[in-house]
Amino acid sequence: MLKLYGHARSGNVYKVKLLLALMKLDYEWIDVDVLNGEHKQPKFLALNPFGQIPVLTDGDVVIADAQAALVYLARRYGNETDSLDWFPLEAVAIAEVVRWLSITTGEVRQGLESARLYHLLKVSAINIERANQKAQFILEQLERHLSKQDWLAGNRITIADISVFPYVALAPDGKIGLAPYPQVLAWIERIKHLPNFVGMAGI
Repeated sequence: MLKLYGHARSGNVYKVKLLLALMKLDYEWIDVDVLNGEHKQPKFLALNPFGQIPVLTDGDVVIADAQAALVYLARRYGNETDSLDWFPLEAVAIAEVVRWLSITTGEVRQGLESARLYHLLKVSAINIERANQKAQFILEQLERHLSKQDWLAGNRITIADISVFPYVALAPDGKIGLAPYPQVLAWIERIKHLPNFVGMAGI
């Protein structure tokens, strides 16, 4: 049985929940009270010494990272659950997907995710001006990219889209409007209309 450890307001946890839903995979949800520091307690640190959510377990397999969990699910269960190739293995396709996974942990995190943390969770240590600049940059890049194609990597949905989607769709939580980015909004709607799509607060 797959188990997902996380918190309902986490965009990184949500992306794993979303892929599990889209792939129609059953799993057990285990809530981690990060607001009270449960993720820093010995029991959780035994799963992930970094003290971060999400953590996905599959029997004895422990995957302690959102992007890694997407890769694992796509390769372990993708061919068993549906006809979509969530993480294609052609050389160019791999490079395209991995590039967007990297962007997720770089520009998306530094911009959109940081702005959300600042405004929604009052993380005052964040430089909000820098976060806003990074957010504008990545949204402009996404708008330009999506004006040429429907999906981020190639001509089909992959885990690249699932990885980038949450914090883009949650941009209003960080007081960042998406109206200037019609191609981004259209991409968000395409994802929201996928069969078995599930949302979260703010999406």
